[in-house]
Amino acid sequence: MLFLLRMLLMGLHFIVAGVLGVLLGICRPFNPDNSRLCARLYALPAMRILGLRVKMDVESLRNKPGSCLVIANHQSNYDLFVLGNVVPYRTVCIAKKSLKWVPLFGQLFWLAGNVLIDRGNAHKARRAMLTTTHTLQHEDTSIWVFPEGTRNLGKGLLPFKKGAFHMAIAAGVPVVQVCVSNYVTHMRINRWNSGDVLIRSLPPIPTVGLTVDDIPALMQTCHAQMDECIAAMDLNLVGASLLAKNP
Repeated sequence: MLFLLRMLLMGLHFIVAGVLGVLLGICRPFNPDNSRLCARLYALPAMRILGLRVKMDVESLRNKPGSCLVIANHQSNYDLFVLGNVVPYRTVCIAKKSLKWVPLFGQLFWLAGNVLIDRGNAHKARRAMLTTTHTLQHEDTSIWVFPEGTRNLGKGLLPFKKGAFHMAIAAGVPVVQVCVSNYVTHMRINRWNSGDVLIRSLPPIPTVGLTVDDIPALMQTCHAQMDECIAAMDLNLVGASLLAKNP
């Protein structure tokens, strides 16, 4: 019963947040800070509706060094609500072009200044990446990317794709990693307290002086650091859960 009630409330919230977000986008179309405001609009009420408790340690993200590439692990569609709590100032996201046609959310996403890429057209995708590199270099705007390219469903960090790291090195901006604990397989939406989610950002990794030859090493470093961080947060949550059951 609680699960059904929450899903109903989430459906209503998604519609209301979408309408308000579209209105914001119409009032100031393609403003890079629309993404942060819309992210909060979705995230803050959703966490209360879902009963998820989010604990954040993201100082390196809040104090990011101007323009940067933000990368995060991608677990599920709930990431919109979980990670919406930490999207920083003037940060837009890269997503597939088909998202534009999702009622309300797609139009909001487009008006918020996010980058939509046609993955089925290599030429258009490459042109969008070049535009994004220019944005990183000259418009005081950061780009948020899920380098796995798809949802991992809480089954572990998937291999990274190269596109985001090409952008970071071409623009000479640092990479800020955002790690989210595994919540997809642990949250229980049919309970009042659905679970805890930990979010942690890691120190920026500079890319100035790097070339395309350094991309594999950069990818490996980021993947290893994020994998280690996520594992540590998951272990932390398991320990806290056991302590709560056996005080």
